[in-house]
Amino acid sequence: MPGPGGVIAASLNSAFGRAGLLLMLASSVVGALSLVSGIRRHDTRLLRQAPRYAWLALGGSVLAVVMMQRALITRDFSLAYIQQVGSADTPALYNVAAMWSALEGSILLWALTLAAFTAAVAWRFRARSGDELVAWALMVMFVVTAFFAVLSFGPADPFAAGAPGVTSGPGPNPLLQNHILVLFHPPILYLGYVGFTVPFAFAIAALVTGRLGEGWLMETRRWALFSWAFLSIGILLGGWWSYEVLGWSGVWAWDPVENASLLPWLTGTAYIHSVLVQERRGMLRVWNLSLLIATFALTILGTFLTRSGVIQSVHAFGDGPVGTWLLSGFAVVVVVALGLIGWRGDRLRSPGSIDSPLSREGAFLANNVVFTVFAFVVLLGTIFPLLVEALQDRQTVVGAPYFDRLSMPIGLVLLFLMAVAPVLPWRKASTELLSTRLFWPGWCGVAALAIAVLVGATGWAPLLAFALGGFAAGAALRQIVLATRRQGLRGLVGRANGGMIVHLGVIMIAVALAASGSFTHSATLTLETGRAVEWAGHTFELQQVQVRTLVNGSRRALEADIVLDGGDVHTPAITTYLNQGFTVGTPAVRTGLVDDVYITLEQGAEPGASTAVVRAFVKPMILWLWIGGAVMAIGTLLAAFPGDRRRRPTDPTSAPIGGVGAARPGGAGADDAGALPATGSGGGAHDVVGVPGAGGSDDLVDARRATTRPVEPSRGRTRRRLAWRVGWSRP
Repeated sequence: MPGPGGVIAASLNSAFGRAGLLLMLASSVVGALSLVSGIRRHDTRLLRQAPRYAWLALGGSVLAVVMMQRALITRDFSLAYIQQVGSADTPALYNVAAMWSALEGSILLWALTLAAFTAAVAWRFRARSGDELVAWALMVMFVVTAFFAVLSFGPADPFAAGAPGVTSGPGPNPLLQNHILVLFHPPILYLGYVGFTVPFAFAIAALVTGRLGEGWLMETRRWALFSWAFLSIGILLGGWWSYEVLGWSGVWAWDPVENASLLPWLTGTAYIHSVLVQERRGMLRVWNLSLLIATFALTILGTFLTRSGVIQSVHAFGDGPVGTWLLSGFAVVVVVALGLIGWRGDRLRSPGSIDSPLSREGAFLANNVVFTVFAFVVLLGTIFPLLVEALQDRQTVVGAPYFDRLSMPIGLVLLFLMAVAPVLPWRKASTELLSTRLFWPGWCGVAALAIAVLVGATGWAPLLAFALGGFAAGAALRQIVLATRRQGLRGLVGRANGGMIVHLGVIMIAVALAASGSFTHSATLTLETGRAVEWAGHTFELQQVQVRTLVNGSRRALEADIVLDGGDVHTPAITTYLNQGFTVGTPAVRTGLVDDVYITLEQGAEPGASTAVVRAFVKPMILWLWIGGAVMAIGTLLAAFPGDRRRRPTDPTSAPIGGVGAARPGGAGADDAGALPATGSGGGAHDVVGVPGAGGSDDLVDARRATTRPVEPSRGRTRRRLAWRVGWSRP
């Protein structure tokens, strides 16, 4: 029984934790109400005071998280959550991660992340807190924050009292305490999930205020880009964790929870590409709003699938009381967003149209369609078993063959678009122009195909993937080479060229997935001590089978020491977590640039035995998955910062309607990175300059204040270049 001091400490954890949640909830509600009141009464003082509540909400969430971590560290078993995930035997690092290892703690982490983003928005736009667009966006952030605060304070309360007299717990799920990635994968994934709340909030604000120009897109571009990057990295880290922990040698199993994270990534990727067309030509406005709203809504749906208990998954948090709340929140988001789009339908009409399908904007539209179809395929396969069970009261399973069969042609089409889109100019391309720009990328594709055939690759699908991967990589490298020849290393910076580096990372991942999925070899080997077994060009020799006791006697590991190729010893194991009575296989992996050798120990091995049965896999190009992810992260950072061509985020960029800046056909494409076009060129930084009502940022600028003047080129330029500087004042 705990002494008086322990009881007081326990009550402090619960009292201060719930006080923090209550402060977060109250601050969010009051902040939202003060913004609504300020907007209705046009009270600038109220609008400028409202962001302070964001910091109070953040303070409350931080207090709650600190108290939860304190409860985990002090093993406060008076709390039901600590009884569920706490244990004196849990190592310190995994004790920290135990907070998000179950339902209540994961919602608390989500609430903390959301409060942090809300405070970041309040700080970033502090100078414009009197702007109604910013006020509505912050109000939406407050409402979403309040929703998750209600979840954490009510149905998913991490500070609820537990059964009396409990003095120990089982600890986190064993799968969540045997690899360091559990410390990073969920928080980074949450940064991606929650980060999309920011552009969603500004989209709703733009719809409510009717300020539907391109300004709000530019204000949230980096928020969307970094959120997408965190989501990408989080998904890759999840695949790495699956590969290193689960013992099945794969990185993606089309598990429902994996699919739940992939869905917003697909729509978010489509949005990041599609938004370029609206910024440049003022088109695809409904597409962009729909993609952005779908991305946010799918994060809520994914949360529902993961935390409601409706699906069985190694990633799911089991049955929980929040399912109805999350499903209701998802429905409200969809209904409100669609209602606003319908309400503002007339204002969402684009001022221009796609001149030719063989153009940059035509390629982006095709990109939208393909990504949307991909998302629909994944969504249908994920929720179909739930629909069948709800409507027909029977269980069915949609397995990996469905997803593999349908995703393969979609992936090949996306690789083709990645090759063609970067070389297409805006408005219209001629066949002569395309043949010139696709010459070297085409040869790169041929070279990739030849190399694949020479190393023994077979099968039309992987060979086509390798050829298209080389084709797309050639197009990206061509863009980068052109930019760096003109601007040096600065040519690597900027949205277009940083995006090409991201493309290279995606191509690495696609090719690695095609290689590992098509050419993995596996076999079950019986090893004996002192005798080497040869298989697939490798030798395996058993040294010994032994049992080790780990972590204060709470785990027992049966290990087989295996010498691989006469070199290092690799030790696959079967670990039993005695507190939970749970057995986990731990693979041994030797990673190389060409392939990985992956070994798991099969059941039936005995300590001290002279034989052991193992399962061995040779998996080509797995390392390139992680290298590709790192390249994507680097490219995202480079894309987030402006390149040599700088344009104010309030410059109008809609399709020209005549007059000043009217475009002439055949303008330069994105290949001319760094070469600022002359007045009115179709591929220039501005399609229209100083034309009020042309679909520009009417919500943030006054086009009547536009002025233009030529800028002399910098030294070292090989030809004369002309840029337009447009000066704007806020209304």
